[in-house]
Amino acid sequence: MPAGAPGPVEESDTKGGLRTALNGLTTRGRSFLAAGVAAAVCAYVLGQDDLLRVGLLLAVLPLICATVLHRTRHTVSGSRRLSPSRVPTGSEARVRLRLDNASRLHTGLLMLQDRVPYVLGPRPRFVLDRVEPGGVREVSYRVRSDLRGRYPLGPLQLQLNDPFGMCELTRSFSAHDTLVVIPRTEPLPALRLAGAAAGYGDGRHRSQALAGEDDIIPRGYRHGDDLRRVHWRSTARHGELMVRREEQPQRARCTVLLDTRRTAYRGAGPGSAFEWAVSGAASAAVHMLERGFSVRLLTDEGSPLPGGSADGFAGPAQESADSAGLMLDTLAVVDHSDGGGLSRAYDVLRGSGEGLLVAFFGDLDEEQTAVAARMRQRSRAAVAFVLDGDEWARGGEAGTRATAADRLRLLREAGWTAMAVPPGAELARLWQQAGQEGAGTGSSVAGSTTGHSGGWS
Repeated sequence: MPAGAPGPVEESDTKGGLRTALNGLTTRGRSFLAAGVAAAVCAYVLGQDDLLRVGLLLAVLPLICATVLHRTRHTVSGSRRLSPSRVPTGSEARVRLRLDNASRLHTGLLMLQDRVPYVLGPRPRFVLDRVEPGGVREVSYRVRSDLRGRYPLGPLQLQLNDPFGMCELTRSFSAHDTLVVIPRTEPLPALRLAGAAAGYGDGRHRSQALAGEDDIIPRGYRHGDDLRRVHWRSTARHGELMVRREEQPQRARCTVLLDTRRTAYRGAGPGSAFEWAVSGAASAAVHMLERGFSVRLLTDEGSPLPGGSADGFAGPAQESADSAGLMLDTLAVVDHSDGGGLSRAYDVLRGSGEGLLVAFFGDLDEEQTAVAARMRQRSRAAVAFVLDGDEWARGGEAGTRATAADRLRLLREAGWTAMAVPPGAELARLWQQAGQEGAGTGSSVAGSTTGHSGGWS
């Protein structure tokens, strides 16, 4: 549900009538009813009219309270507003609850309760005084989570009590909201490396990239169009002037690869290596989209981001903000894969792997290091952030294993700009360091959309 939109106010249980109301009698109400019936029986046996009147009063009072309360529950509506509906980990969202009394009578004491997952905090409860006819009450509470995910909010429950405490009824509303907790992104510096790469990540010549290619699908003539762009064959077929579409500039491409293998990481929780990798992939994807790149989010299972183009890239056909939101929503629920290798991701990159490749790897054995090294062959430039699971599990107390250092060396020999990620490292600093190392070694990285050669931003 969009932030700020009230939810529908349908009732989940609309049947039951008086039986439902009687089931809501409290201990006090049941005691009054039992005492009234007993007094009436005794009055009938003893022939005491005064005792009969007392018995009838005791028995009728809880029944009247239950009937009035049952009618009231159908005239009280509730709604929820969530703002914002997408928050980074560790940030708060505000939930506003609104209660409307559409009846002509005052309500009794009300208790409002909203269901939230335990990771968002304690279940909020509010006690409201009597609401006048046509009156409105609004309350709010905050939720936050240090864990990514999609969390349902609701249903909203309303507990009604009569002034005498004879009856207690609960009404549930079917409206739900969903809070999406996305990985926290880190702003990254804009870098440019010297190199001989073409200005665009798709590998075309700079002149072609700047000029673009004509779209062979013609469109109808519009006032002011250059007559030199008339497509005469389509004009003859359609019976009206048709012109070639304007040239569309090509965008640089970037693939962000996230290693999600369960065997590649140790530990769990907000400070784990896997959560750092997810946050890093989100930061890199958002940064490249903001710099005008077409970005594809890829996992070790070879699954690209849903909603992209046919080849998985997002950006050119939709606004960057929408693409970033879609990627962050995907990363909010990404989890470990049970796969043991990177071969599926390699197959995808081998089919369309041109452009810039930014990878976030967990532990790499000798076989997976060889697969990762081959990924570099189709990319203009490749940057790898490698997390040593054992070092993260130890909290960085000991140095990186010799085998991990060997994996970095093999990746660098294959052309990667490979960076070791110590526990708690800042991605912005590693990003800057990767740019400096790439410039120092003469690595070529896909250029920016301005057409300058040899840069990555």
